[in-house]
Amino acid sequence: NPQIKALRAGVEVLVATPGRLLDHVQQKTVNLTRVEILVLDEADRMLDMGFMPDIKRIISLLPAERQSLLFSATFSEEIKRLANQMLRNPVSIEVARRNAPADLVTHRMYECDADRKGALLAHLIKSRDMQQVLVFVRTKRDANRLMRELVRDGVPATAIHSDRTQGERMQALEEFKNGTMKVMVATDIAARGLDIEQLPFVINYELPYAAEDYIHRIGRTGRAGSPGEAISLVCSEEKRMLDDIERELKRKLERLPMPELAGHRARAPRHHEERSGSEHRAPRSSNLHAVPAAKPAAPTAADRNELRAIIDAIPDDEIPELNESRARREHYQAELAKLEVDLKRRELVPAVDVKKEAF
Repeated sequence: NPQIKALRAGVEVLVATPGRLLDHVQQKTVNLTRVEILVLDEADRMLDMGFMPDIKRIISLLPAERQSLLFSATFSEEIKRLANQMLRNPVSIEVARRNAPADLVTHRMYECDADRKGALLAHLIKSRDMQQVLVFVRTKRDANRLMRELVRDGVPATAIHSDRTQGERMQALEEFKNGTMKVMVATDIAARGLDIEQLPFVINYELPYAAEDYIHRIGRTGRAGSPGEAISLVCSEEKRMLDDIERELKRKLERLPMPELAGHRARAPRHHEERSGSEHRAPRSSNLHAVPAAKPAAPTAADRNELRAIIDAIPDDEIPELNESRARREHYQAELAKLEVDLKRRELVPAVDVKKEAF
């Protein structure tokens, strides 16, 4: 095992995920008793993904005398409590954003049923001739599905998420930057660290669960003195998230009228009553406020057939218009294998919780 071989040779710096590090601790292939510096990077993401029990166990194995550094893109109350628990008399250093999002970014939104979002997205990109669009979704499965829908609609698109190798991510980013791909569909986790100068458009296909993530998403446009536009496609199930975002921004997103789409009638935006100061009244429809955020759909036989059709259509040589290659074929085959496992589990145990497959 190359990891074990490297550890036995001795290392000055060890970069690890919590679970894998604990695996090595269990196998007695790593000794943490002489660690001098602990760095917790992306602490907010590790908190969201449930890694804190592993982090606490790792900390219990470290020397009491050490330097600890915690990095986080957002500092919620949970992160502050975590810092107080894990750090001793911590000094807080906050790096200001290069530009405040509200200064250079125009915030707009469309009220749209969930099943019309794909058609609306393709319509906006085509009708406005958008050349560089970063689109955010919540899960990697949604990223792949939306990318395929855009390609079928004639929009050159790629996707970036945690299932893609580093090489595939770099290739996708380069194609997006040089204009080969008009659209890059991304998850919040995979988009961390992306730096794209003068990005004109960010579209939230799905709103993030946390308002701070909205700020982080749109912070990729409106940079270096160039204006940017953030467009959100909001369905009724996302009303609570929209309220949180507008409260965080201290302003309302501009409501745009729904355009005429093939097979759908145009619809004017609803007018929400204005709120004054910090007062935040409940929406008129209590049902909207009570509906939980939409969850990613469980895999279906139709998804499997769609993936098989895409794989069968990819020859060994690269297809220029889709930018598909043998590596892409392998990626889709891996997705298909995971989907087959999900479907089999659902057949054997209908009540199985497939949400565990999200990561």
